[in-house]
Amino acid sequence: MAFGIKRAELNLWKQEVDAGNIAFLTHYWVDDRFPGCSTVTKVGCSDLEKLKLWGRRYGLQPEWLDLRGNYPHFDLFGDRQKSILKAENLLEQLERLEKK
Repeated sequence: MAFGIKRAELNLWKQEVDAGNIAFLTHYWVDDRFPGCSTVTKVGCSDLEKLKLWGRRYGLQPEWLDLRGNYPHFDLFGDRQKSILKAENLLEQLERLEKK
């Protein structure tokens, strides 16, 4: 279950994905399969080759892509999430949730 984001943030992420841009969306998330993780960052792009190439830079495997629905994306959790957001200069996406 996702929470902690505004509809406008989600809509902007969807627009960026649809436009073929690499887009990031970080939100609270609870899933029993990932104990200890309370946030997820979705990194999406409608251009699958561009998204796979981006993922390779960070050691992400193409088979990890979530291809369900209209918004292909990688899900980032934990230490990998933090290190990638830091490398992309987007750590504030995670930090704003940790401060609440």
